[in-house]
Amino acid sequence: MEDTSQRTSLRKAIKLRHAVALYTSSVLGSGILLLPGLAALIAGPGSLIAWIILSLASFPFAFTFASLSARKPESGGIYAFAKEAFGQRVATVTGWLFALWVVTGAPAVSLIAASYLEYAFPLTRHETLLLASLILVSAFAINYRGIIMSNKVQLFAVLCVVALLLAVVVSSAFFVRSAAFTPFLPNGFLPVGTAAALIFWSFLGYENVSNVAEEFENPKRDFRRSIILSVLLISGLYLSVSFVTVGTQAYRAGGSIAPFAVMLSYILGRYGAAGTAILAVFIIFSTVNAYTIGMSRVFYAVARDGGFPRAMGHIHPRTRVPDRALIALFASMIPMIAFYYILNINLETALLIPSGAAILVYIIGSASGISIFRKEKANGSGWHIPLLPAVSLVISLAVLPFVGWPVLFSAFASLIGLLYSVWSGNRGAGAE
Repeated sequence: MEDTSQRTSLRKAIKLRHAVALYTSSVLGSGILLLPGLAALIAGPGSLIAWIILSLASFPFAFTFASLSARKPESGGIYAFAKEAFGQRVATVTGWLFALWVVTGAPAVSLIAASYLEYAFPLTRHETLLLASLILVSAFAINYRGIIMSNKVQLFAVLCVVALLLAVVVSSAFFVRSAAFTPFLPNGFLPVGTAAALIFWSFLGYENVSNVAEEFENPKRDFRRSIILSVLLISGLYLSVSFVTVGTQAYRAGGSIAPFAVMLSYILGRYGAAGTAILAVFIIFSTVNAYTIGMSRVFYAVARDGGFPRAMGHIHPRTRVPDRALIALFASMIPMIAFYYILNINLETALLIPSGAAILVYIIGSASGISIFRKEKANGSGWHIPLLPAVSLVISLAVLPFVGWPVLFSAFASLIGLLYSVWSGNRGAGAE
């Protein structure tokens, strides 16, 4: 007979392979279809330097969050780190920034997936909205079944994505020409920096697995192993796709997803655009599903501490998922996708709003890592040094200004989170 305490706690079911699948799908979004071509247009073959730099720069982010989670596995990831380092009020603000990130970001990328299908097939605007909503509904339904079902779907989706990307790389490799790499820096070195700023977004996502740290079977062993495997796999895929994009000069084809469609045509012939659209849906679904897993745990952790309504801090006794947090997450995203659709919000703005929230979360997470590692080093209880989170903090601060005015949404969410923290704290004190 199952213990009552087990039925009211999250299920520990994430193994090494599931962690790698979560990392890969969290980071490997639609950017792999768009950004190799855009970066090559900006910097030519020299864009490969930008991809190498960003692949190396992603390690401090990834290892910082993995190390923090391995030492103290707790749902919420950066939210939990902020609570430990700076207290509940900063943590609550972090939780509200997470909410802004996922509630605005998931509908935006779902619309991107639908737009890929619209590119390849004759779809009306209403059908595009319906398909985007279907991605969100599918992720909710799968996650509501429990972490075991989510793990299986996620692993299958990631294996399909990796297999398809490798097929594109291998088939395109036969069309790579050495002449495509000269001149290597056609516009000088400065555009390489511009390309690096553009593709920075491709490496966001390493924080998401920390959100489900409480559900790892063996966090101390598997966090560091999974992060090393994931960084190598993700960086390898990005670099390989970028190499063949430059080497085949597919980036000279017009349109945002045309370069990838050109490369897929080496396998599928005239069905290259359709193949690109289907691959895009697989990639974006796996990303949305991964973030539904991770962010629902953030909602649960914040609610458990009173930063959101406490009713959301509930575990389903049979599936052992944060069911009310999942419902709240889904209920917030559907109106947002309708908002984007009705007002015909510019895609760039729709992506910059969650990007601003994400970068602020990274700033808080990096600062939390510096604080926690310094305390551990001073107490002689840890071997980590604050260098890696410091590098992460510098990178995040450097990129934040490029978000522009949409960062005001993050400022507003932070203010709401602060006010809610003050209100809920005073309310709790009064109740006592």
